Amino acid sequence: MSDSAVFVPHFHWDREWYEPFQVFRHRLVAALDTVLETAEADPDFRFMVDGQLVAVEDYLEMRPENRDRVVALVREGRLAIGPWLVLLDEFLCSGETIVRNLRMGWTAAEALGGAMPVGYLPDMFGHIAQMPQILARAGIEHAALWRGVPGSVDGHAFDWRAPDGSRVRTEFLFDGYDNGLDVLLIPERIGRALNDYAEMTAERWNGDPVLAMAGTDHHAPDPRLASWLRRASGEGRPITMATLDAYVREHARAEVSAVVTGELRSHVRGNILPGVLSVRLGLKQRMALAERTIDHAERVNALWSRHDEAPFLDLAWHRIIESTAHDSVVGSGTDETCDQVAARLAEAAQTARAVRDAALAEPAARVPSDGHLVANPLPFDRTALVEVDVVAPPEGTALLATAADGSTAPVQLISQAPTVLADERVDAARLAGVLRRIHRRELFGRQIDRCELTAGEMVFHLAEVPTSGPFDLLILRREVAEAAAAHPGEWRVLTLEEARATALVPVAVPASGLAGFRVEPGESAAVTTSVPAAATDRTLTNGLVEVTVAADGTLDITGPDGTVLSGVGRLVDGGDRGDSYNYAPPARDVLVTDPTDVAVEVLESGPLRSRLSVTRVYEWPAALSADRDARADHVVPTPVRTLVEVRVGEPFVRVSTSFLNQSADHRLRFHVPLPERVTTSASAGQFAVTERGLTAEGGWGEYPLPTFPAGSFVSAGTATVLLDHTSEYELVGDGTELAITLLRAIGSISVNIHPLRDEPAASEIPVPGAQDLGMRIENRFAVVPSASGWRGAHAVALAEEFRNDVLVTRGTGPARGQLPPDRAGLRVDGQDVLVSAVRRSGGDDTQVPGTEVRLTAMSGTATTARVTGTFTEATTVDLLGRPLARTPVTDMLEVGLGPWEIHSVVLR
Repeated sequence: MSDSAVFVPHFHWDREWYEPFQVFRHRLVAALDTVLETAEADPDFRFMVDGQLVAVEDYLEMRPENRDRVVALVREGRLAIGPWLVLLDEFLCSGETIVRNLRMGWTAAEALGGAMPVGYLPDMFGHIAQMPQILARAGIEHAALWRGVPGSVDGHAFDWRAPDGSRVRTEFLFDGYDNGLDVLLIPERIGRALNDYAEMTAERWNGDPVLAMAGTDHHAPDPRLASWLRRASGEGRPITMATLDAYVREHARAEVSAVVTGELRSHVRGNILPGVLSVRLGLKQRMALAERTIDHAERVNALWSRHDEAPFLDLAWHRIIESTAHDSVVGSGTDETCDQVAARLAEAAQTARAVRDAALAEPAARVPSDGHLVANPLPFDRTALVEVDVVAPPEGTALLATAADGSTAPVQLISQAPTVLADERVDAARLAGVLRRIHRRELFGRQIDRCELTAGEMVFHLAEVPTSGPFDLLILRREVAEAAAAHPGEWRVLTLEEARATALVPVAVPASGLAGFRVEPGESAAVTTSVPAAATDRTLTNGLVEVTVAADGTLDITGPDGTVLSGVGRLVDGGDRGDSYNYAPPARDVLVTDPTDVAVEVLESGPLRSRLSVTRVYEWPAALSADRDARADHVVPTPVRTLVEVRVGEPFVRVSTSFLNQSADHRLRFHVPLPERVTTSASAGQFAVTERGLTAEGGWGEYPLPTFPAGSFVSAGTATVLLDHTSEYELVGDGTELAITLLRAIGSISVNIHPLRDEPAASEIPVPGAQDLGMRIENRFAVVPSASGWRGAHAVALAEEFRNDVLVTRGTGPARGQLPPDRAGLRVDGQDVLVSAVRRSGGDDTQVPGTEVRLTAMSGTATTARVTGTFTEATTVDLLGRPLARTPVTDMLEVGLGPWEIHSVVLR
């Protein structure tokens, strides 16, 4: 049995949860005031600020005068801060966001005296497989956590390994991050209580000192804590006070025998609350959009702009990372808290969008204004379909897209806009008022090409790009005044736009590169590179995949290798009497699986894209019954529209669903039946593809539902589904169907009596906003049938292509000018190699200057990544950006990647 104990004073600070951020910050400032005063009054006192630097930032924003006090305590080793910026939910953001979280937290902590070199992860709802590698590649050797550890760990520490073999010694907070509080309940009996606790947990410590985490949510320790412990230490076993870093470095010396590899999602020692994966869908979608937008902004800024936009990008990253907090993006807070998270993510996306658009404006200035510029954010060549607004061709004339090299490609017309925008009768005395609608040259969102004045009629001709020369509004005002005086009475004011159309254009864009094109009338041409996309009343095809709509509105999909998936898109709606943390079916559930009506409509028939709309009407119960044990008798007819799409050259079928949610307390899932029963699934996310079975390990007070997270794709048997945002999935029917959650609507943060969880996860606070009533619920994904699974289908690359559209902007150079030649950026070749970042580096003294590129081998097979561009030097860096090795190269770098290896390099 351990003969000593180490107390680690701390608090756990949820930045926002059952109260919004500013309310919690008010408490935070008071708590840290107490911590600083206590530490300065008692030299034995130590304190850990929850492993997240944002709490210190939030404090110093209100108490800037206390910065030097904080720095002094950090440098003395008495106040532990960092290494994270925010304690995040690891599954609901990208792996790159996790890296930036650690980097920003570490950098900010270093500026305040130094970061705690422990991967402290106390309250996350499970842990990703690659976390040991992320920590190890940042130079961090220790972690500490609570939830998700499997039952095989019987000590207080274990060797946690990532799929690549990286390891961190991990302190298992098996009784939670507040296990020391019960010992402190009666200050006069601390020694006796500690002895009792040490005896009860003796088998865990193996001779190491008892680790007593002395803290809880949103409260500073009692200022008398150090004096209590000094007194207790004199009465029994030796007691010291330390930071967690000091404990793992100085006190925990026992051999670690337990080895755990991969993700931690066991329910055996604590609730992991898996329902957070699917509640408040909008937050998950906003997170994905913000991450995608800032990734694109960083790439085009690094490759195509002369301006370093680091301040704006840092701000956007900070807003994203703040939103990853484990009570933020998960959606387990109050409505006002979740509204703030949504606004923060929107702000991040807007900031990143501004950087992205400004970067593209530079090369767009070299493209004629009657042309368009396309930027490819991905490091491989691709031919993308883009929608652009163009001048409609004369009747009987086709449109062609012309590239910079003079090659042409056919264009598919999607729609045609009306040419008469306004036809008004106005008294001559009011003509001057009509001119007030004009802003310089803009009218109705277009530019005035010319204005024709005749007796009693004024006709505006609008164009997107004027061709008639200068326009002088002052002269027009004078001419109109003279004409009105000469011809009093009623005038006709006609506003005409040049005939416009929306065109779908195929554009070949180099890796990370730029391509220009213009659309002009020309001779019709056939699609020559691939089999054209086509549609009939109930089928779509492009020569690679074929879709048939069945009588019930589900889809039969045939893949390039002949694999058939039947019944794809079966919708299953059931009741949910759970809360934001855990799903729970009512005792007398009613599953709605069959539509009452099915309608199919052909929207587009090719040749570049073909689309069908399938509308199914379902009668979903409006809510649960009053006792919440059944679904109500009253039903709401709900049309669900499924847009099914195939594009020329794509080996997958794009699917999107949308409906107006009018029902409360229910869960809707999209089912993909599998041709054969499977026992495992695999999902991609956070630098790994993780394999899982049909069950989850239980043992605590939470039923181990085998619902799991998927980031960019999920695969089971012959079905791979590419995802737009992190989603919840489950293998159901004993492994015969893959079910993806489209919506989980609930009305309480937590419920006290939960069928699948013993203890409340929080207070029973109503959150009507989490019902998503009156909201249009939209999801988009793509289905890839392949007998060779996700690897044979090249799902890593397909998922990147599906999630990352090319960027399109109109040229701003002189009209009718020559298109600039296509320009390639950075190219990365390699099987299953993920490029999670291409960014400008060197904005401060801590970074190597150049372009930082992050590569990951997304499989269990070693591979080689070939990076091609314009550079003469490559510096390998760790995940904090610190240099490791420098190599002279000339325009091409070969990087050998081990299985699942993350590798960062700066090129210059």
